[in-house]
Amino acid sequence: MRASVLGAVLSIVVAGACGRAPAAGGRGGVSLVIVDARVFLGEKGRWAEAVAVAGDRIAAVGSSRDIRALAGPATRVVDARGGLVAPGFIDAHIHFLDGGMRLASVQLRDAATREELARRLGAFARTLPKGTWIIGGDWDHSLWGGELPRRDWIDAVTPDHPVWVTRLDGHMALANSAALAAAGVTRRTADVAGGTIVRDAAGQPTGVLKDNAMALVDRVVPAPTVEQQDRALAAAMDFVARQGVTSVHNLGTFAELEVFDRAARAGKLTTRIYAAVELAAWERLRDRVAARGRGDAWLAWGALKGFVDGSLGSHTAAFLEPYADAPADRGLLVNAPEDLYRWTSGADHAGLQVIVHAIGDRAIRLQLDVFERVARENGPRDRRFRIEHAQHIAAADIPRFAGLAVIASMQPYHCIDDGRWAEQAIGPERARGTYAFRSLLDAGARLAFGSDWSVAPPTPIEGIYAAVTRATLDGKRPGGWVPEQKITVEEALAAYTSGAAYAAFQEDRVGTLAPGKLADLVVIDRDLTAVAPERLREARVVMTIIGGRVVYQAR
Repeated sequence: MRASVLGAVLSIVVAGACGRAPAAGGRGGVSLVIVDARVFLGEKGRWAEAVAVAGDRIAAVGSSRDIRALAGPATRVVDARGGLVAPGFIDAHIHFLDGGMRLASVQLRDAATREELARRLGAFARTLPKGTWIIGGDWDHSLWGGELPRRDWIDAVTPDHPVWVTRLDGHMALANSAALAAAGVTRRTADVAGGTIVRDAAGQPTGVLKDNAMALVDRVVPAPTVEQQDRALAAAMDFVARQGVTSVHNLGTFAELEVFDRAARAGKLTTRIYAAVELAAWERLRDRVAARGRGDAWLAWGALKGFVDGSLGSHTAAFLEPYADAPADRGLLVNAPEDLYRWTSGADHAGLQVIVHAIGDRAIRLQLDVFERVARENGPRDRRFRIEHAQHIAAADIPRFAGLAVIASMQPYHCIDDGRWAEQAIGPERARGTYAFRSLLDAGARLAFGSDWSVAPPTPIEGIYAAVTRATLDGKRPGGWVPEQKITVEEALAAYTSGAAYAAFQEDRVGTLAPGKLADLVVIDRDLTAVAPERLREARVVMTIIGGRVVYQAR
């Protein structure tokens, strides 16, 4: 790029930077340059060698020679040594406070036997005062053969602590007898619509509750203190920064939004947050937007999250045909179709974004029908409807995502996790439409990638590996589970950057590297496009930059 052109670009950027004085550094206030890199600009086919930052904004992208010329005596110069530089990763589906809380809770995700599950719970209980609730956990019953856990497995080692530990997908949880007693759940407790109380042959609750039935225990679990919430947020922000994540879409509640708001007012946010709240509370969000707008570059709101069904692992995802391993079971609907329509219509009419969890093919079709009806009735606008997970899509519904402009917000790590056992649940034919990344892209749909943390790790490099290889975690499908649905590294990077930014109406500020955009970047120790697919997981984040400030640097 010629110097005259660079000077013009920089003068425009600095003059438009919201009135802030340029940071000391090189030409045009350049404070940081990253050179000798493979710079992905956020969109397919757009690459550079280097990038310059002035204050909290991208100043220029181009060749290493031209970008080096912008550095002054006070400019920090980072040599990427041929590594990858990309827009900061955006996790488009996360449960941020849950993830932060889990960092300090009992770790059950890799407990491979019922004995190990009990041992870890007992050991953790001994570190806590009597009466303290034990929550979190994230157990996976597929690791010990698929038998659901029971309270009698853990009662003896947790006699003084109520236990309420979730399966890793968050759609069912195990209570010990103390927790069931605290919740008043007995054999006389009525079943719950949209949920299941698992019972033994005598009708006694085994301790496992699914989906809406989980509220029976949730309502008596003590709420975390303000201090615990703030610590969880701080821990979560630190953890994701180490993974190269600079922005998250938190799919949660109004209560969580208040935690983020408190941190934002105190100037403590180091991760940008797009906070979605409960779909049923759309009128409350409408009023908040009317009174306070939609937030700023650090904390934004304007989206609502709803649920159609549960999860595959809990056998509560709603399917058109029965489960292969449970012929009498087609899953369940967490909310009635008429409620989903009413909430979606009202929220959309108010100009809010509607984001809905749908996993089974029946659930996905139902919500696509709702979106189609609401868009027709409310008229054209840029609404960016989203279906979260979109895991098991009927073939006829794949082109509807593009046709209806519905964003498929997906979590590729689930593919290599669920691929260990999913065909047992739904059979090989339905599996062909599972995590259909390739088919969706080929049909013209937009993808946004995330993690679903705490359900899965918030590690985009692992997510890219999953989308590219589809090699299951157990090592039994090294060539990939449903390999025809693999995508390229570049396509996966775009889903974690520009795709996710678009899914939050934020493509004007993040998701791509261009002059004037916020300087959110990740530096990785190697060029992911030049790495053998099976070795992608070996890549490491070297540096994470948010708003021009280094928030993580590997030692």
